Amino acid sequence: MNLDKQIQYLIKNAPQDGTPEVMAAIAPILKQLATQLRHLEYFISQTPDQGWVMTTLSNRAQPDVEKNVVYAFPTLTDAKNFQAMTPKLIARKIPVTHILFQLVAMETVDSLVFLRHRVIWHLVQKYVEQIYKI
Repeated sequence: MNLDKQIQYLIKNAPQDGTPEVMAAIAPILKQLATQLRHLEYFISQTPDQGWVMTTLSNRAQPDVEKNVVYAFPTLTDAKNFQAMTPKLIARKIPVTHILFQLVAMETVDSLVFLRHRVIWHLVQKYVEQIYKI
């Protein structure tokens, strides 16, 4: 689904509590951000109850500084590799504008990381393995 159709879908299916108007107002921003990404859809790891999986990262030099991130994977294979550490997770393909819109509502997420290449994924995997001594 192209970006315009993704945004039309968001507006059409938004709760009738003022959200369609908000969606229409921020649609140009969502589209502009989405055009900077490589894919129209990404895979997000979710729990069985459809909650997005957040990873808490900390700074080695400042252990009290933490960031909550959500990873968006370009392929199902990349998402499944990430999920191999936690087999109960589900990878769900989500349109990129929907991901960006959800981020607006997720106050506990500091960053959304759109992974582009398997090389980046392998670096993330190695980092996670070091943290959890897998």
